[in-house]
Amino acid sequence: MSDLFPPPSVFKCLADATRARVALLILREGELCVCELIHALDDSQPKISRHLAQLRSCGLLLDRRQGQWIYYRLNPALPQWVTTVLEATLQANEAWLHMDAQRLGAMGDRPQRASACC
Repeated sequence: MSDLFPPPSVFKCLADATRARVALLILREGELCVCELIHALDDSQPKISRHLAQLRSCGLLLDRRQGQWIYYRLNPALPQWVTTVLEATLQANEAWLHMDAQRLGAMGDRPQRASACC
């Protein structure tokens, strides 16, 4: 599996600040939908969707549809080293994500998730 996630590809995929913020927020929350990411990052839907598509094409994220919502989560098949890097980055950079997390926490009418993810 590590052949599918060579370090240069993983780091290139995460080298953009928006993609890094998206990946870390999803790691922090478990899964998020596009509307939650738009609200948290205070950015446009086309920009967020473009970055989500890039993270999916890199293999870092998976998506699932629930009604009208599409939820994104980290790929559970990621090699342990990728997960470890993301977790360490999140722990060491909570201040960097503080405003994003604060906006997400203040978001009203967040979509309700099914009790179990596929």
